[in-house]
Amino acid sequence: MYNNLGAQPGVPRAPVNPQPAPFGNAFYGAGSGLIRGGLGAYGEKILGSSSEYVQSNISRYFSDPQYYFQVNDQYVRNKLKVVLLPFLHRGHWTRITEPVGGRLSYKPPIFDINAPDLYIPFMAFGTYVVLAGLSLGLQGKFSPEVLNWLFVKGLFGWFLQVMLLKVTLLSLGSGEAPLLDIMAYAGYTFTGLCLAVLGRIVWRYSYYFLMPWTCLCMGVFLVKTMKRVLFAEVRSYDSSKHHYLLLFIALVQFPLFTWLGNISVNWLF
Repeated sequence: MYNNLGAQPGVPRAPVNPQPAPFGNAFYGAGSGLIRGGLGAYGEKILGSSSEYVQSNISRYFSDPQYYFQVNDQYVRNKLKVVLLPFLHRGHWTRITEPVGGRLSYKPPIFDINAPDLYIPFMAFGTYVVLAGLSLGLQGKFSPEVLNWLFVKGLFGWFLQVMLLKVTLLSLGSGEAPLLDIMAYAGYTFTGLCLAVLGRIVWRYSYYFLMPWTCLCMGVFLVKTMKRVLFAEVRSYDSSKHHYLLLFIALVQFPLFTWLGNISVNWLF
């Protein structure tokens, strides 16, 4: 209560601030450093695990796009033989694995004929659009608008094939195949279509032989490929259900190929 009266003359005033504790700053610095270090480690652990989780799921469903373009001329020739003449493929249909970073990973297409790639599907799709435009030009029906419709029609057909394969794998309990793998398998459809459309341009009646043949070959190729994917990933095996759905995939190729192979100004038919 006397502190409010001011300093008395001749009387030394006691210091208001107490002496600091000799170890207070040390304890405070150590405690704050401990807290900061703990929180930092905890945050790094959370962010690190979240980043690993995101990366693992991205690689699980989308993979590395560069992987699908590691091809050479020999791979392209051999892959086209497997797709267009699957009956002559005497080797196995399983993919080759190699240890990478302490876990097994699939070899790129340049080292494995059974690996999916996106080079052939994209090239085949572009060739399909060009051949379709050439076919319409020879009939005197070519126009930029029709070519745009054919491009959209081809993309929609590719999407339908992807959905067919993806839904089939999901219904069989094996939905973990990367999306780019499914896109690659579905995109091989355009290799057979290019052959059929080219046959129609060269000799009209050859189309009626080449179209059923390419449908059959694509059906056999997809059945062999999907069986490999299912045996590698599915948790339970129901032979009757698997066989029926694989047969369904093969049969759907005939109306899909017929629709995509019908080059006309009408988008639907």
